[in-house]
Amino acid sequence: MKNWKAKMFNKKAAHTKNKSDRIIEVIGLKAGQTIADIGAGGGYFTLKFAEIVGGKGIVYAIDTNPKFLKFIKDNAKEKGLDNIVTILTKDKFDLPENSLDFIFLRNVTHHLSDRVKYFTNINSFLKSNGKIAIIEYKKGEIFTFHGLFKHYVPEEDIIHEMEEAGYLLEKRFDFLPEQHFLIFFKTTGMINEYKKC
Repeated sequence: MKNWKAKMFNKKAAHTKNKSDRIIEVIGLKAGQTIADIGAGGGYFTLKFAEIVGGKGIVYAIDTNPKFLKFIKDNAKEKGLDNIVTILTKDKFDLPENSLDFIFLRNVTHHLSDRVKYFTNINSFLKSNGKIAIIEYKKGEIFTFHGLFKHYVPEEDIIHEMEEAGYLLEKRFDFLPEQHFLIFFKTTGMINEYKKC
């Protein structure tokens, strides 16, 4: 477990200013649910989610870096967690249709080249009442890391692109100092719920 970059990501995620406990609280995961952690990095949230959903739930840790996924596997084994499935991907990935209660992306959105297409493609993995939680950097000062390297997406762009991809904004949170925190639901799920009435 000598992956210093994965450890650094986890240390940053755990920092009090990043309010990880509050993030987990407002997502409101429950035992037995299934969540995909896209861009899982060092697995800080993956492991937390796995503890919450328990043995009857599943957490998919999805990343482009095989070393990060090995780091997550090793940590999961140490903690006795056997409900984490790691998925290595460069672009597309496959999951069972209508299987996810949540999709979680933290500081990942700015890496996606065609976000509308990406979020349209993963729509089918969500259950009819499934949700996507997106945490993404605000623009910030020009001399910050994410400002300098353009590792941010304006909130209004995220909302517009998600609407194009078939989602509507459900909740917006403003307790993170450097990031937007938005939760979306898919409109197909909303239409299906209306049909039941």
